[in-house]
Amino acid sequence: MTQRPYDQYLGILRNTAIEAGEKIMAIREGRIGVSYKEDCSPVTLADQAAEKIILRDLRKIAPEIPIIAEESASNGHIPKVNDKFWLVDPLDGTKEFIAGGTDFTVNIGLIENGIPTFGIIYTPASGDLYIAKNPTTATVQKVKGGKIIGDEKRIKVRRAKKDNLTALASKSHLDEKTKVFLDNLNVKHKTSAGSSLKFCVVATGKADIYPRFGPTMEWDIAAGHAILNAAGGSVTNPDGTPFKYNKPEFRNGPFIAMGNIKL
Repeated sequence: MTQRPYDQYLGILRNTAIEAGEKIMAIREGRIGVSYKEDCSPVTLADQAAEKIILRDLRKIAPEIPIIAEESASNGHIPKVNDKFWLVDPLDGTKEFIAGGTDFTVNIGLIENGIPTFGIIYTPASGDLYIAKNPTTATVQKVKGGKIIGDEKRIKVRRAKKDNLTALASKSHLDEKTKVFLDNLNVKHKTSAGSSLKFCVVATGKADIYPRFGPTMEWDIAAGHAILNAAGGSVTNPDGTPFKYNKPEFRNGPFIAMGNIKL
């Protein structure tokens, strides 16, 4: 397989993510069309329309790379993958989207040898476009009216001391194990955010740690993981071992996402 440079992916996919986000916002102005999957999680017309846009462009730029996308996977379309594949969550934070909130995102991540190496997260409501351009460079830009209007800014995690941490918790999935973990760390400050935006908050140095013990899927976090890694952070299993992808059913176990800190 010929290796395509990340900048060639980016040249198309930053616009793909924006187009998907604009479609999501347009649907939000009209009929959202909520239905429910077998696991009782909600899906909307926006999830489906955004995924269609993303799949169209991924197949165009890299037809040889398999795609694991949330809505397609929910319908049983799961291709065989090997050492390189895409993970797509076209609308992460569907509950937030339905409720009229702003913390929902478009997510495109590339996995190579079990590690996310390239990723895009777009937040349509705020117009923030986060990108892991490669494994060591993460940026953010502003988007308005479907067009990039802001300069590209490099983002980095902050260096933090263990006795003065700001922790992120999920808006809708804070469980008892997470509470115990944060209590044991003696976290001084807590804030909340929805969807994969939590990874971006840590990547930009506005928080230090995001523990997650509740269930997630690989497409929920791949793009965020890529961005956090590229900004100098990390995602590990709770015991500190590397967090890898292509697990059975693409289902995640617990993980700890963090900036420049040592636990």
